[in-house]
Amino acid sequence: MADDRSANLEPQVGEKLDDDEPVPLQPDLPPEIASPLAPFAGAKPAAPAWFEAAIANEPERRLIPVDGADIELLTWGEVGKPGLIFVHGNSAHADWWSFIAPFLADEYRVAALSLSGMGGSDWRPTYTFETFAAEIWACAKAAGLYEAPVKPVYIGHSFGGSQVFYSATKYPERMRGALLLDTGFGGPPTPEQEEQWRREAEKQGGDARWRGPPRRRTQPNRVYATLEEALTRFRFMPPQVPGNLFIADFIARRSLKRAPMADGSGEGWTWKFDPFMWGKLDRSAMPTVDLAKAPPLAQIFGDRSGIMRRREAGVAADFLPDGIPSSAIPDSEHHIMVDQPLALVAALRALLSVWPA
Repeated sequence: MADDRSANLEPQVGEKLDDDEPVPLQPDLPPEIASPLAPFAGAKPAAPAWFEAAIANEPERRLIPVDGADIELLTWGEVGKPGLIFVHGNSAHADWWSFIAPFLADEYRVAALSLSGMGGSDWRPTYTFETFAAEIWACAKAAGLYEAPVKPVYIGHSFGGSQVFYSATKYPERMRGALLLDTGFGGPPTPEQEEQWRREAEKQGGDARWRGPPRRRTQPNRVYATLEEALTRFRFMPPQVPGNLFIADFIARRSLKRAPMADGSGEGWTWKFDPFMWGKLDRSAMPTVDLAKAPPLAQIFGDRSGIMRRREAGVAADFLPDGIPSSAIPDSEHHIMVDQPLALVAALRALLSVWPA
């Protein structure tokens, strides 16, 4: 998800982008992509009965302290059943799973968290893969996922899949398996990219150690006078037409919080995520992962996602090992749970019934 700030971001030369990393928005995006909720003028789109029943199964919500920040944790199902923990994508939050988790809660103890800097979790001065791993682990423990006879399965979408992948390769003992949902890495940086970033770090007075792509320019989140105005600014990153507008609306409303207007005229609405997160994120740990240590891995893609398009074009889409369980959700782009939520539920149920063995 992104708002006006995305128009002010400029990708750096030679930089590889994660699939949901903020990028400049094209000025000529069609309205169904640029402002999919505008036609509803602040009203909620009609939703089917299955969706209303799912979100009526509300989770237990609480905050878990992790390394000086409170982390939002949602849970469903009974403690003692096999555990699942879901991790969202960039600028998203735990409620992206609130219409998915209830379908799994009969058989599993299900948890979802908002990583720091997003959702109802605190913002941090800096963000690291190691800190995100600590947040996921702490929430899994607090949710009682380790009170089951087997260790939990970690499940992450996009940027959240990157964090699950990091945890899987660094701390395989924490999980029974790692499932990545439409998560693309593009492979580790080339020696030429590392050298370019090293030179840029030296010019900026920093140390020469690689810390990921150069920092991006951004600005604070805008405060909108009305909820209707804020909802019209909601869109997906990477840009796409939402498969189900009632889900887009549900996610958008839970992406916002009250905030004072800049002119002192009262309160308005602004996005919950830290707009400076990508500039404060140290991604240097990612290229050091050791696949030999990883637990069982599996992946699910949208059949029209950028990852699948890169694969079909013969371009590296990830650096996962060959032969792991993999499936594509029909008629779905990057945001599978928005485009084909029930197909995703069916795929999760089927995979988890036989994997990890």
